[in-house]
Amino acid sequence: MWHTFWRAVDRFSIEHFKSVINELRRIKVVNKQNMELVMDLLQSIVEIVTYGDRQDPFIFECFMEHQVLAEFVRILKISKNSKIEAPLLQYLSILIQNMDSEHSIYYCFSNDYINNIISHPYIFDGGDLAPYYVSFLRAVSSKVNRDTLCLLVKVHGDAVVSFPLYTEALRFAHHEERMIKTAIRALTLNIYHVSDVMVFRFITTPPVSEYFSDLVYRLRDICFHLDACLHSRGREMDMQKGRNSLIVESDKVVDDLYYLKDILSVGEPCLSRLVTENLLDRLVFPIIMSLLASKENNESELSAITSLYVLSLLLQVVGGRWIINNVAGVILYPLLTLNVRHLNEGNASHEHNGVYPFSKHVNEVKRVMCSAPECKGVEGNDGNYDDAHMADFMSSFNVRSFNGDIYLKRDGILAYIFSDHYVMLLASLFLLLILSESKDLDCAVAPVIGLYKTDDESTSKSADGGIFIKFMPEILNALLKVLAFQQSLSAMTLWHTGWCFLKLLSIHRVGLHGDNLHLFNTSCKQSREGFLKELDGIWFDHIPNALRSQWASCKRVLEESSQHKDPLFLLELALHRQSINGETSSYFAWQGMIDAVKVFILHIQLKSYISKGVLVENPLLLGSPTTNDSGAIHASDVSNASFGSDVSLESGAPCRIAFSNSEIRDIYLIPVASGMAGKLLLAEKHPFRSHRGVVIAIAPLAGLSPKIDEEHPSWLRLQIREFDAEFYTNSGNGKHLNPSDHVTDGRWTIGFPNKKACESAKLTIMSEITKQRSAVEYILAPLLQYDLGLAVTDT
Repeated sequence: MWHTFWRAVDRFSIEHFKSVINELRRIKVVNKQNMELVMDLLQSIVEIVTYGDRQDPFIFECFMEHQVLAEFVRILKISKNSKIEAPLLQYLSILIQNMDSEHSIYYCFSNDYINNIISHPYIFDGGDLAPYYVSFLRAVSSKVNRDTLCLLVKVHGDAVVSFPLYTEALRFAHHEERMIKTAIRALTLNIYHVSDVMVFRFITTPPVSEYFSDLVYRLRDICFHLDACLHSRGREMDMQKGRNSLIVESDKVVDDLYYLKDILSVGEPCLSRLVTENLLDRLVFPIIMSLLASKENNESELSAITSLYVLSLLLQVVGGRWIINNVAGVILYPLLTLNVRHLNEGNASHEHNGVYPFSKHVNEVKRVMCSAPECKGVEGNDGNYDDAHMADFMSSFNVRSFNGDIYLKRDGILAYIFSDHYVMLLASLFLLLILSESKDLDCAVAPVIGLYKTDDESTSKSADGGIFIKFMPEILNALLKVLAFQQSLSAMTLWHTGWCFLKLLSIHRVGLHGDNLHLFNTSCKQSREGFLKELDGIWFDHIPNALRSQWASCKRVLEESSQHKDPLFLLELALHRQSINGETSSYFAWQGMIDAVKVFILHIQLKSYISKGVLVENPLLLGSPTTNDSGAIHASDVSNASFGSDVSLESGAPCRIAFSNSEIRDIYLIPVASGMAGKLLLAEKHPFRSHRGVVIAIAPLAGLSPKIDEEHPSWLRLQIREFDAEFYTNSGNGKHLNPSDHVTDGRWTIGFPNKKACESAKLTIMSEITKQRSAVEYILAPLLQYDLGLAVTDT
């Protein structure tokens, strides 16, 4: 024990440290023969210095006196393909990360040691060196502050001429490995947060500033990849694969936007202006011009749905007055009538923050609009296109739908709102709702949407004009048509449509009249009929639980703010295709039941909001009723039975069955309903107890659909639900399950002694199913009565 203790003390002694340094100095070349020794020496130095930085200041004085970092630089230079670079960088990363004292950090950054290590001509040949190098750079950046930053840059006069930590890091900014790219972004943010005026000037001056344009160009490329995934011809073959591709590509867009937001959050005016200008000139304006001005299906442009998705995500994630108002200005330009001089005076206070007043937004809109080929040679006297020319130019645009169809000539965003496709309707409304809820929207633009805002107000109020006011009945009519023709649309599509509908009603409360009232009542009637139809379906026993689980989800969707609603739903709606095609398996029937429940809940909530101005908090479902079990069957005996249970055979019907790859077996058929639960038991007679049996198979009572074979009247055919809905719901695995993943439903053919016994067994099964359905209807009765009490009349 004492021997081990003294060895540990010896290891961190000054004498031992000096001996390690001397041994390292004797190394004249690093090759495969002595690489292990060199690695041990470097490791020992790092361990001792790390210990000394916290425990013994004399160790670090020795470290400085012997200029050990210079030895690290020397080792790099004398290595001959020995692969020593990776471990050396790893040890240096550990050394820097574990330094706590400012004195130690200041010394390490002095004398150009770190810059020499950074600038060493490494050979990144696809091996494992790049991760170690980037990790080293990140470790250095984590210790940079305003006092030490000057040690890592070279200055000539009053300008920074070299900054290896930053410029070398940018070489890996777009590396294919996600961890490396993430580390570089963390490094750049560390630098931005501590940089001074001179460093920012270096960062925002070409060629170094090209990093930001490259960043936006790559973001645009990702948007095109996303668009390609959305419109891939093979997506009908595998919907889940298509959705997964959308998620992967959209996550990349989200990551890049959040990184840009982090850069803007640094708050440096010149940096913010450069990033924002790159975003506007290289991403936002090209997207909007494509969105508004496409005259043909040009593969070099994003489709309208992807464009609206990217713009919505940009406004949510990045936002800010500059971007919000530029987007709003271009999108709404045909509808804007602005007193530029008045706006210039009213918004001048924002200019000192590096944000243009809105009059400059308008000028920027004109500049971008007039760069289009259609406007060449139509300049006004001042070199800009006047409002009349611009209005004519904008109103002449043909706009392209998400599938490439050409719309008629209309005014900007209104073309999409009044398009014939529900996805474009929802996407364009979603974009406008994000703008309407933004606190950064200029008070001059808000009335164009249908709001008015003042600088000291965080809420929006109805105005006398604007899209949401002038066209509210028409917009509601378009949404109600989507709801009324719901048979071909998914429940989630209708939920999102309902969300838009409620958002518009909350902005400008209007009553439903005429055609709109008729459409809404028609939609409500359809939803109720579809719901009641499921009571005769094979999943009626799961309806109450589906109501409970889907109620909270629907309410959560309807209450989402536009700022927090994931725009990915737009792409998913565009990707969606009905894939049931007449399928009758229990999986598709279950999906149909869930959709019917979702749509029914939605309409109850819509009616409640229209009638009472609030959403319903609870589904108004009572607990399970206490119902009598059938005849001589006791719940404690049969209804609770499981596979292998011992049960009474008194109420069972003797019959025969032949399972696949098995001989014919004599069994007893026992249907039993207990409240909402119901099951069909097949029991084999106990060898020693004449009135008892052992359960050998169980099937859900609901969905059996018993039918007597026409050619063999003593045979009873049963359909067995094989899809496990409870596992699907409880595990969460089923959210993105493919229909192809499900097994085929089972088929049982039961043989009885004669036709009369077969008919009797069928009647017994149907009687138990009726009891089970009655229990479900009893639970649903209060909700159905509440729904009837929410009638919406002409207001």
